[in-house]
This record gives sequence, C-alpha cells and structure tokens, in this order.
Amino acid sequence: MPDLLTSARSMLATSVDRWAAIARVDPELLSRCPAPGEWSAIQCLAHVVDTEAAVFHARVVAILEGRDFVAFDQDAEGTVDRITATAAGLVAVLAPMRDASMATLDSLGAADLDRTARHAELGAVTMAELLNEWAAHDTVHVVQAERALMQAFIPGSGPWRPYFADHDVEVASSR
Repeated sequence: MPDLLTSARSMLATSVDRWAAIARVDPELLSRCPAPGEWSAIQCLAHVVDTEAAVFHARVVAILEGRDFVAFDQDAEGTVDRITATAAGLVAVLAPMRDASMATLDSLGAADLDRTARHAELGAVTMAELLNEWAAHDTVHVVQAERALMQAFIPGSGPWRPYFADHDVEVASSR
C-alpha cells in the first residue's frame, strides 16, 4: 500500500456513516442473529463501539507514548449493553469517539509507522500493523453486520438463492 496513513484514515473516516446507514434498518432485522453463536448487526456495532472506546485509539496513543498494552477480552471488557442499546444510540456514541481518533490519526507522520509497542499476547507490534488491523477490523464488522442482515432475505429469493451461496448461513450449516 503506497500511503498507509492516507488509506487507513480514509477507510476509518467512512465507518460512522456506514454504521449510520445500517442503523436505519428495521430494528428486528438489526437484532437478528444469522446463526447460533454468530453476532447480529447491532452486536457488531456494539463491539465496534467497545473497541473504539477501549482499544484502537488507546493503542495508538500507547505506541506514541512508548507504552505497551494488554490484550482486549471482548467478553469481559465490553461496556455496551448489547441487549437494550439502539443502533442509532450506538452510532451517536461512536461518532464523537471516532472524531477524537481521527484527530489523533491526523497527527501521525510516516516516521510514526515504525514505532513499536509490546502487545501482551502478540509481542512486538508496529504502528503500521495496528493501523492495518484497525482498518480491517472496522471493515470486517460492517461486512459481518451486512451478512447478518442478508439472512432474512436469502431464503425467500427463490431461483436467485444460489447466487448468495457464499453468504447463505442456512445452506452452509447443512453442508
């Protein structure tokens, strides 16, 4: 990737708008889990809020300050009430946190990409690796949420259902 800072910033800058669009979907669909043990769209959003609050921005700051950081246990450290939270409410919480994160990212320069810290489970990590993981993490949970939303419509798509084979949880579980 020619310019990681520009690419990561541009990707992370889209997240709030993407989640705001998803938040307009029927709440019943947002809370529908695609399969047992898989997250619904709103659970994905809640996780993104948790990691924005406690993980990514904090890790960028830790690397800049020369501090190491601990692993994040999403089950033990999640703070969002995933049962009663609304998607619009979660987006409203995410937006100012992402603004703060973007301000910190805007302060980074190319020389910062080689800075390192020690992750409790993974060992030495660079700022570049963290930014790649952050952009990928944000994106994977949008994809995961949209995949969860698709499940309500795939079974009723009749002769077009095979076109969704890569995303059809019902068919995948019967294999």
